[in-house]
Amino acid sequence: MYFKSTFFEDYQLNDKRVTLGRTITETDFVVHAGHTGDFFPHHMDEEWCKTQPFGQRIAHGTMIFSIGIGLTASEINPEAFSKGYDRMRFVKPVHIGDTIHSEITISEKGEAKKPDMGTVTEHVEIINQRGEVVLVCDHLLLVKKK
Repeated sequence: MYFKSTFFEDYQLNDKRVTLGRTITETDFVVHAGHTGDFFPHHMDEEWCKTQPFGQRIAHGTMIFSIGIGLTASEINPEAFSKGYDRMRFVKPVHIGDTIHSEITISEKGEAKKPDMGTVTEHVEIINQRGEVVLVCDHLLLVKKK
């Protein structure tokens, strides 16, 4: 992790970066359930899940979001501020043993209310080891101009 100043003018539409991967573990399931209180059987009850169409435990969508976004945090940009996330969708289930990585594409740029700032949208796709998109969202940034 390092600091890199990237100003509004430096962002180019369609620029893309790809993160390293991370394998999802049973410990991730247990820790996330403890943090959130979400102990639904879909995530925690291996035997019950065997009786369901999906056949195995499914990762918490919020956990995959958190881990996938965490993977994008290899650079700290002191010129940008996160405004939040839009259009998040859980596209496919993630299971224990799956490996995910994130692909980030600059999809929009625009003016902000403050004239010394601009807005940047990063389209984030979280992808499993089979190349399947499992989660998508748009990360909204407020970025200083030069």
